[in-house]
Amino acid sequence: MDSLEKQLICPICLEMFTKPVVILPCQHNLCRKCANDIFQSSNPYLPTRGGTVASGGRFRCPSCRHEVVLDRHGVYGLQRNLLVENIIDMYKQEYISSRPSPEQKVDQLMCEVHEDEKINIYCLTCGVPTCSMCKVFGAHKDCEVAPLNSIYQTQKTELSDRIAMMVGNNDRIQGIISQLEETCRSIEENGRRQKSKVCEKFDHLYAIMEDRKREMNVKMNAEQEEKLNYIRRLTRKYGDHLESMTKIMETGIQTLEEPEMAVFLQNTKLLLQKIAEASNTSHLERVERGYENMDHYSVSFKREGRALRNIDFARDDDEEEEDEDEVGVDADGRAGQTASGEVDSLNEALPPLLPPQPLSTCRTATSS
Repeated sequence: MDSLEKQLICPICLEMFTKPVVILPCQHNLCRKCANDIFQSSNPYLPTRGGTVASGGRFRCPSCRHEVVLDRHGVYGLQRNLLVENIIDMYKQEYISSRPSPEQKVDQLMCEVHEDEKINIYCLTCGVPTCSMCKVFGAHKDCEVAPLNSIYQTQKTELSDRIAMMVGNNDRIQGIISQLEETCRSIEENGRRQKSKVCEKFDHLYAIMEDRKREMNVKMNAEQEEKLNYIRRLTRKYGDHLESMTKIMETGIQTLEEPEMAVFLQNTKLLLQKIAEASNTSHLERVERGYENMDHYSVSFKREGRALRNIDFARDDDEEEEDEDEVGVDADGRAGQTASGEVDSLNEALPPLLPPQPLSTCRTATSS
């Protein structure tokens, strides 16, 4: 029955012949309405009456390109093919009526150029749905076309596969977000541990080390905050990307429920492009392994401890008692030749407080 139905399809509208059916001199059949549309398109300057060309003219058969010459009656002068019309009636009675009643048909999109033509084919060259008249005479006459249903099924399958892929990508990104959150906790814990170690070692030093300790804490806190801010910012980026992909996925699911093929195909192209762009995570940065470590703030005060133990604040035992105040003052003055000299030597022995390693060496972008 499928082969019989194919024989009853009009080559212009790609639907079953609509009565009256006319037979051309080349023995090919057309709906009279389709034949009139071809005739008017081929003879745009002939006078018309009631939407029908009233004088003679000519056009070519869309099946074999044979030239058809019409008399003054136009397409109404063509002979009707009553045999084909009877076969169509029998086919509809015996087979179409025996099929289950179809669901209520939704409104079908009409061609914007040919307002009376339904959109029933898909232009593979341009990637848009169109009508059969556009293929015969319009902008798509030199393009490759395919039935709307086959392209609908293909792109619907492709969209379903892309959505499934996005679901997998969402799970993977959710795992990355969990790792980033764990990295934040590790940075905080390692920062606290290292600060405790540094503070414990600084407690063994005297007031001369207090400024250094505060400065070190400021630098450590700055790097910790910078790292935490970077990880939190990166977490927000991944969260925003996840939210964006979730919205696109919801849009795709709603599109899958679209019953009208033409509307579906009109929306699918841009949606597939958005899915492809959203699936690309190459622009999102990655955190290098060990980025959470704060071990580069470890300190050792062995050399500084030796310098502190060598500082001598004591006065000479032979010095007179009345000179005690003077000697005490001399800790900043004359006696400073020993005490302050030793302090100066300590300052010279202390290593300069180096700035933390630039974060640019700790971060690596995917693009690099």
